[in-house]
Amino acid sequence: MYRNCFKRIFDFALSIIAILLLSPLLIILILTGMIKMRGNPFFTQERPGKNGKIFKLIKFKSMNNKRDAEGNLLPDEVRLTSYGKFIRNTSLDELPELINIFKGDMAIVGPRPLLVKYLTRYNKTQARRHEVRPGLTGLAQVNGRNAISWEEKFCYDVEYVDNLSFLMDFKIICKTALKVIKRDGISSETSATMEEFMGQAKENNEL
Repeated sequence: MYRNCFKRIFDFALSIIAILLLSPLLIILILTGMIKMRGNPFFTQERPGKNGKIFKLIKFKSMNNKRDAEGNLLPDEVRLTSYGKFIRNTSLDELPELINIFKGDMAIVGPRPLLVKYLTRYNKTQARRHEVRPGLTGLAQVNGRNAISWEEKFCYDVEYVDNLSFLMDFKIICKTALKVIKRDGISSETSATMEEFMGQAKENNEL
């Protein structure tokens, strides 16, 4: 019952409350972002949602658009500004996703929405992460975030799908608050953000 009905009502109500309560902070971040990023403070990108349906994710921009001589974007760690590091370390860059939750593209809790190009790289089990709406936070985020491997992340995502409940969502929200305060798992061990997921060998029944 919670999965099919009450979870969406809960997400909708909580997103409205959060947007209203955080509106002064959102306004400050929008104005600051316009100054620091010299223009549009928002970053939008297509991401797959429930059942792989594509939507536009909204975040605060944390990286500039500097490119090399050939016109290619510079590495993340070069384009990540001091302002960008701050809003990432405090997870403030994620706040505009409340709009995605309000619209129904996302949930408060669920597997994080990843890149569209990853859709063809998942094996059958990993693809099950799309059986539910993607979340602002999730089981993988409270168990390491970018500091754990892709395989570990996907295991947590599928575990969430199989055990989704109000109690699990409540626990994840509480743990997320602690993670944000401690600023745990923001980066991987080898990258400013997270290395690209290149896929892996398919499961035996898919060979």
